[in-house]
Amino acid sequence: MTFRKKLLTVLSGLIFLGFGVQSISTAQTGGPVAKAWLATSFAFDAQGTLWLVGIDRSGALFTQTSATNGRTWSSARVIDVGERVSADGENRPKIAFGPGGAIVITYTRPGERPYSGDIRLTRSEDHGMTFSKPKTVQDDKQPITHRFESIMFDKAGNLHVVWIDKRDAELTRSLGGGKDAYAGAGIYRKVSSDAGATFGPDIKVADHSCECCRIALSPVDEGVAALWRHIFDGHIRDHAFFQWARNTEARQPAPTLVRATYDDWMLKACPHHGPGLAPAQDGGFHAVWYGVRDGQAAVRYGRLSALGSPEGKALVIPDARAEHADVLSWGQRVAIVWRSFDGVQSSVRALVSDDGGGTFSERWVFRSSEPNDHPRVFQRGGEFFVGWRTESGVHVTAL
Repeated sequence: MTFRKKLLTVLSGLIFLGFGVQSISTAQTGGPVAKAWLATSFAFDAQGTLWLVGIDRSGALFTQTSATNGRTWSSARVIDVGERVSADGENRPKIAFGPGGAIVITYTRPGERPYSGDIRLTRSEDHGMTFSKPKTVQDDKQPITHRFESIMFDKAGNLHVVWIDKRDAELTRSLGGGKDAYAGAGIYRKVSSDAGATFGPDIKVADHSCECCRIALSPVDEGVAALWRHIFDGHIRDHAFFQWARNTEARQPAPTLVRATYDDWMLKACPHHGPGLAPAQDGGFHAVWYGVRDGQAAVRYGRLSALGSPEGKALVIPDARAEHADVLSWGQRVAIVWRSFDGVQSSVRALVSDDGGGTFSERWVFRSSEPNDHPRVFQRGGEFFVGWRTESGVHVTAL
């Protein structure tokens, strides 16, 4: 591989952050031009019906359902939220199902300032026939970054919303700090015990997260664990792990942030490339992430302890072009999916393990030369499925 190709591989996907960092798009590296409206999320409800949420070509938020595991779909139901909806590969609308059949959809409403936005939530209590008027989730109402939310119901039925937030960077700047006085953004969260009808206060999880990488969530016995790209000393963009229970605020001592990866990737920009996280049957977690280690840009898979620290040697995904990986687990079964572009076509590939990640077999899942979204892996119990949206439609298959 030439130096130019290596450089483009490392920089592919960087976004312009307003601090003199140039964006490198997939068009510049030879890949198909991504279209924001293709960003889609998938989930099964308690009855086994598959749902998707996304935006259409006009920017309207919509849902569809499938009783055939994605082989056929209902007509799209547009949710009239009366406002713009932000979507791209790492910041897509989300859907989750809570107690009593509640359906929660979250998305980012973009602000007038570049990279600003609010976390918005709409909910349904009648199986998706109607949805509530959307409301802003975070308490902070400044016209700044509140974006890249992730949502999850824990085992007790509490809804957790976690997002990237720039309020502390803005405060530092207002107090006279320069643009480099506060690195990156913060991670904030809040919890609802009534499926999003009401919430507790905003709670800061950590300072100095990466600005535009998705946050991965995984259930734990009493709450939720999170994995995100973090800015460590020296502009090292590795990953941090944190977990909390519903009543974490009342516990002493407070949980601590743990460094989960050690690629030592020094980068003064956001690679727009978040991790994946799934619980391991024997304790700890399965994780996937993208990074550059010793000059090698790659997606890696590794095990984390129950406290989030790395265990053993990370596995490099056997595809030099792998990007935007996702991971799921159920018992000893583990599935990793990712997207790859060979200069002509995009493909979705998977690694599947039946021994807890000890060994994997590889599968080719989809191929397309059309603009396309990142692949998503989701489950109904021990059944794993891959969803992928291209310009011509939605593709779902079982693994």
